[in-house]
Amino acid sequence: MSGQNIVHQENKGKAYTILLFTGIVFIAFNLRPAITSVGPLIGTIRDDVGFSNWSVALLTSLPLIAFAIMSPIAPKLANRLSNERTLAFGLLVLIIGISLRSISIIFLLFLGTLFIGFGIAICNVLLPGVIKEKFPTKVAIMTSIYTSSMSIFATSASGVSVPLAEGLQLGWQLALFIWIIPAAIGLIIWTIIYRKNNIKSEEKMAFFEPDKGSGMWKAPLAWKVALFMGLQSSIFYITISWLPEILMGYGMDKTTAGVMLSYFQFIGIPVSFIVPMIAVKMKSQSLLVLIVNTLYIIGVTCLIMNPSFVVTLIAIACIGTASSANFALALSFLAIRARNAKQAAELSGMAQSIGYLLAATGPIMIGFIYDLTQVWTIPLYLLIGITIVIIYFGMAAGQNKYVLDK
Repeated sequence: MSGQNIVHQENKGKAYTILLFTGIVFIAFNLRPAITSVGPLIGTIRDDVGFSNWSVALLTSLPLIAFAIMSPIAPKLANRLSNERTLAFGLLVLIIGISLRSISIIFLLFLGTLFIGFGIAICNVLLPGVIKEKFPTKVAIMTSIYTSSMSIFATSASGVSVPLAEGLQLGWQLALFIWIIPAAIGLIIWTIIYRKNNIKSEEKMAFFEPDKGSGMWKAPLAWKVALFMGLQSSIFYITISWLPEILMGYGMDKTTAGVMLSYFQFIGIPVSFIVPMIAVKMKSQSLLVLIVNTLYIIGVTCLIMNPSFVVTLIAIACIGTASSANFALALSFLAIRARNAKQAAELSGMAQSIGYLLAATGPIMIGFIYDLTQVWTIPLYLLIGITIVIIYFGMAAGQNKYVLDK
């Protein structure tokens, strides 16, 4: 009888592990589609609602502002409510945001976009910690799985937006609303996980509150990590927001431009899986930063030349590879440049708050410059300038040092 009980407990343990794995994957599925689905439709939304280019860019910038606001708050919610309950709450906020954004009223459009940012930010901040808590011996592979899952759904969202809106004649509202489905499934899974947990015996993960006396906000290396994260996020969200419009400005049709945005993200999926494993094994990541961002400059330079379709494919492959590598490096720096979990938590909170606030200005700035000039050449040259600054801060952040070492 005792043997049967042991087998039963093992089966329950396996079932719970599978449920947790599925829940983590579904969280990852929801971290980008509500944002990346907007890019291919941004021109349609602009024309339908009557926005200017800089104001419609708020639809991709507002979530980043929400990331900056919510990043330091999410761990406090988790300490109060538990990780599982807070993740479920984040998905609920995301569902509300997607619903509100799909209504053609300007106030609700922006309010829903802000809610989307809050919901994603909660999940974004907590997920790495949940992985470390639930899968302590498999952090590297679980991180690779969740970043790859995130990239796959982000790519899919960009690719199907125009076919859903125009091919199936759903309109931009329903094309954006459809991403409520993975959020609803994720909410169900995490509600089940929360209810299955024995709250009394559950080991809560301790999220470290920033120690005001630690000096993180005064550490030069911490600022370099934060600025690298912010600037690389900025050029990623600029690309997500404006790449289809840039390509259409060079004569490409809307559907193909949407596919190119998916291609930009798809090409980076294996990169986001591999780069963290490479970065962790290197003492200094400075050379890797230089190589990656040189590739980005090559890609943008090719676009400026108004190339053939084949050269455009090569250019976007370079940009997509570099963008994914930069993002993977930024996440890796949060762990590599900290001596312990407490420092990593402080660095993560600081870097994400500063980084996403900085990233939020990118799409708006590019839209404003295009409104003034009516050409895409100047914004593309500006991207090269930003990339040069990224190289500077990235090579500094890649040095074999720790943030609070003197």
